[in-house]
Amino acid sequence: MPDEEPLYDIIIPPGVPLKLIIEISKKFDVTVVERKEKIKFANMEGDERELLAFRGKLEVMQNVETYMREQLNAFVAEK
Repeated sequence: MPDEEPLYDIIIPPGVPLKLIIEISKKFDVTVVERKEKIKFANMEGDERELLAFRGKLEVMQNVETYMREQLNAFVAEK
């Protein structure tokens, strides 16, 4: 069996509009997964939370990161 390309995750920040999560999952070759992450702010130090993440190949994830950042900046600018 040939070596499979590793998969990478990008955590979806809390508050990202569901519309954008759905759009990205349809536009790019990614899967939305749940992932436990330790929270590191204020009085939540060390708490673990289930967060959503996009999972895919490195090149795709780099494009997802750029696209998500652009869309979030545009969303914030509208407000």
